[in-house]
Amino acid sequence: MEDKKRVLFVCIHNSGRSQIAEAFLNKLAGDRFIAESAGIEAGVLNPFVVESMKESGIDISGNKTKSVFDFYKQGRMFSYVITVCEKEAADRCPIFLGVTKRIQWFFNDPAKAMGTREEKLKYTSVIRDEIKAAVEKFILEV
Repeated sequence: MEDKKRVLFVCIHNSGRSQIAEAFLNKLAGDRFIAESAGIEAGVLNPFVVESMKESGIDISGNKTKSVFDFYKQGRMFSYVITVCEKEAADRCPIFLGVTKRIQWFFNDPAKAMGTREEKLKYTSVIRDEIKAAVEKFILEV
């Protein structure tokens, strides 16, 4: 069934927020969407994000970080490009040809979590839940 809508989630390093959004969209509506994610530059997968997602039943530990510019150079087409980072980074995202809609969602960065291991995990889980709620709303609206 190739009438699935292609969605690209973009954040700074593809290490947290975009990975979370990709995983939730594929899990919750993989019958309607093909979600991918990338960063302005590829980084390293955030271990607290991996652990937080595992708590919600999704294993992303094998995911690799990717660069949005590699997708752009490949001429990839997406129905939606959704940035999930700060506005300054969102403004650096390339314009993809054929994109029907560009959306900006702003979430705190899990990499900025401070405190003990438990506090960092809790901070990350709050962001995870906010992203899941945004993905669920997106699914209902599209």
